[in-house]
Amino acid sequence: MNQQPLQVLTYNIHKGFNTGNQRFVLHQIREALVAADADLLFLQETQGEHKHKEKHVINWPELSQIEFIAAGTWPYYAYGKNAIYADGHHGNAILSKFPITSFENINVSPFKWASRSLLHGVIKLPQGSKELHVLCVHLGLTGMERRPQLNSLCDRIDSHVPHDAHLIIAGDFNDWLGRADRQFHDHLGLQEVFQVTHGKHARSFPVWMPILPMDRIYYRGFTPIACERLAQKPWHLLSDHAPLAASFAYDR
Repeated sequence: MNQQPLQVLTYNIHKGFNTGNQRFVLHQIREALVAADADLLFLQETQGEHKHKEKHVINWPELSQIEFIAAGTWPYYAYGKNAIYADGHHGNAILSKFPITSFENINVSPFKWASRSLLHGVIKLPQGSKELHVLCVHLGLTGMERRPQLNSLCDRIDSHVPHDAHLIIAGDFNDWLGRADRQFHDHLGLQEVFQVTHGKHARSFPVWMPILPMDRIYYRGFTPIACERLAQKPWHLLSDHAPLAASFAYDR
């Protein structure tokens, strides 16, 4: 039986606010994500809790942002706190149409003032395929932060992901110089889907005039079919990042 392509989307949702934090657009973000209909969502800057905004922002959902987005479309989801502060926390999230059998949030913060984590999940794919390991990441803003975070990411995969396992790492890498590519390719055998299908990384930030290639989808154990940067309507009116949407065929 032929397997359906795996549809993957990564998106920094900016805690549900548009560029400049002028409007709360989480409802529109959810509508756009549901219309995109990916099997797996990798979301960054997902607000887990914010006591002040819960009381003062109009249309703030009663559920957490991940539960609100997931409702009715993605029955399985995982959330990992990235930044924690007095009013609440935000972090990375993985939403899936297929069962998430386990997940763990790994702290990779090199400094107390720069809280970061990796969300590692294991997904049971349909039709008897092998397990898929997925990591949702949002790396630091400076090279001094990203270098040890990338090393921690590689160490995590070496120690917890079988070498023949399907693997996808997606998120906001803040790596506009492309420093992660050689390390991922040489050490982990990973490729980046937009680069493979278009010859370069997607410029995804800022969404109204994408200049910097911040968002990536790295993969192993798949054949890429297509990848698209979603910067057109309605995406350009939502977060400050453009999402990437990719489709894959299974290699084995």
